[in-house]
Amino acid sequence: MSENPDIEHEGSNSESISSENQQNPEIKKQESSETVKSYVDMLMGRQGQKVVDTETLIAQTQKRVWSSLTKGYEYPPIIDESDKFLRKHVFSRINMIVLYVDLVGSTDITLSLPEDKVAIIISSFAQEMASTITQHDGYVLKFVGDAVIGYFIAEGSIDTADNAVNCAKSMLMVIEKGINPILSQYDYPELMVKIGLDYGQNIIMRYGADVERSHVDVLGPAMNIASKIQSMAKPNQILIGEDVYTRLHPTIQKSFEKVVWSKHKWKYQDRETGQLYPVFAYMG
Repeated sequence: MSENPDIEHEGSNSESISSENQQNPEIKKQESSETVKSYVDMLMGRQGQKVVDTETLIAQTQKRVWSSLTKGYEYPPIIDESDKFLRKHVFSRINMIVLYVDLVGSTDITLSLPEDKVAIIISSFAQEMASTITQHDGYVLKFVGDAVIGYFIAEGSIDTADNAVNCAKSMLMVIEKGINPILSQYDYPELMVKIGLDYGQNIIMRYGADVERSHVDVLGPAMNIASKIQSMAKPNQILIGEDVYTRLHPTIQKSFEKVVWSKHKWKYQDRETGQLYPVFAYMG
């Protein structure tokens, strides 16, 4: 390798630049600042974080939704990976971020469209939300009517909160730029959602002795609070609990603002302090 003239040339340039930097304190200061920033980003999980190609995600969403409405396209199963994970960790207590995404105004959609079209729209919505969860390294727990519940494992990873929040932001983008433009072509109502996230330790339960077929589920405070947080959101709003907020990279934290609610509107207390549990809203 040392005989390669290109590499030797690059090395000599590097020495020359290094020499110049020693003589120019401004350049040296800038390099030092960039090095520190790079190191902090690495510690906070920004380097190596999974990058989702949003343009491809939106294009694929439009293709699938259009095919569902016009050709009866049916989505392949997504929830299987979650089932495998849960069965493997039955009765374990695992730290995770729970995400609830719920369709707003589904009753109006039901009343204004034929039943077969309603079924296709809600199914497509749920499957696209599920796909977005898996794209961000999450698991799809289940579909509940017109809502989807996902979770992100937070054991030994420092960027789980970032992935979960980025997933929520991608959901809004998929709906706004992927699903709604297709629905608009057919004069169907546009979709809106409410999204809530919380972090905590949850236990994986199996209801029955059959290891392969008994129902498995997740129980814990984070499941309950994420659901309550989601119910408080406005249409197309992302709300997160403080336990998620404190785990976000500082650059992502800047896009959130603490929500101020009265005790009558929000009564859920912090599990450690006994005070009202803080909730933060995504401001874009």
